[in-house]
Amino acid sequence: MSAKDLAKYRYEMAVEKLEAAKVLEENGFYKDSISRSYYAIFTGARSLLALENKDSTKHSGIISLFNRYFVKTELVDKNYSKILAKAKIYRERGDYGDFFVVSEEEVIEQIENAETFLKEIKKNIDNLLKE
Repeated sequence: MSAKDLAKYRYEMAVEKLEAAKVLEENGFYKDSISRSYYAIFTGARSLLALENKDSTKHSGIISLFNRYFVKTELVDKNYSKILAKAKIYRERGDYGDFFVVSEEEVIEQIENAETFLKEIKKNIDNLLKE
């Protein structure tokens, strides 16, 4: 599989995870929605990294690589790094925190952040594929 094909596949998976987050939110499964929206963002970052032939088995590794290859080079604004970091915190609290409560408003904000993040990723994938 080429880097281009892998990037496209991962991007499609990111969009699918975002759609799952929306369904979960609509049905009141807020912690699971937070988790899916994080994985949409995380998978979106991995889709862009595929074009650089970079990957990691650790979440922290993906975040580090994303920041190194796209944020520090200013291909992606640093606000997208903040979206990724915040999503990771929410996901960890939602998945592992015994008494973590997340509001509907926070879930909706997280979904909106994921949508914004994926639009930026798509723009960057398209630009890199033109080169």
